[in-house]
Amino acid sequence: MKLIVGLGNPGRKYDQTRHNVGFVTLAKVASLTCASPSKVRFEGDFAEAMWANQKIALLWPQTFMNLSGQSVRKAVDFFKLVPTDDLLVICDDLDLDVGRIRIKRNGSAGGQRGVADIIRHLASEDFARLKVGIGRPPKGWDTADYVLGKFGSAEADAIETVTTTAARAAMDWVTDGCSDVMAKYNHVGKPPKKDKSKPRPQSDSSEPSGQAGL
Repeated sequence: MKLIVGLGNPGRKYDQTRHNVGFVTLAKVASLTCASPSKVRFEGDFAEAMWANQKIALLWPQTFMNLSGQSVRKAVDFFKLVPTDDLLVICDDLDLDVGRIRIKRNGSAGGQRGVADIIRHLASEDFARLKVGIGRPPKGWDTADYVLGKFGSAEADAIETVTTTAARAAMDWVTDGCSDVMAKYNHVGKPPKKDKSKPRPQSDSSEPSGQAGL
């Protein structure tokens, strides 16, 4: 059993925001692998698929980004995935340009709070993560508004392409393992022109403090 987790924030107002590229990518994995219809499980949306004779569990935590670990821990415990060699987490990354992806075998959260919460709940950094670049906000922009804002028109084609590439990288991870996927995909992608329009914040004061997060 392989477990692939896509990180994001639940709710329609967060659809297609920068922080939700993990959700978008995992939805493409589900489509490409003809996954079962999703159902509520492990405090998330959950589906199952078969790929190259391997069973895959797909999980979209619905706990808000900063609390992703409690959903992931429930799935890891249920499927007895400790050690966590068979766990892949897909998330956004501010330090990668739009159009780039990077696969890591393990390591720190690198400032991604959903990954940080997973590390805290698992008490381990030893799981693979697939990072999808969203780029740094331009000077003067608030980082929270940036990650909770939607991609601009100049970035739309690149995001459509890179999330498809990331979905295929996740499927290759299932069959080929981390080392081969790192060699194949970590240098893929050319950043598009920067979108200079000010994003419209997606958060509001009705959300519990800190849940949507960075």
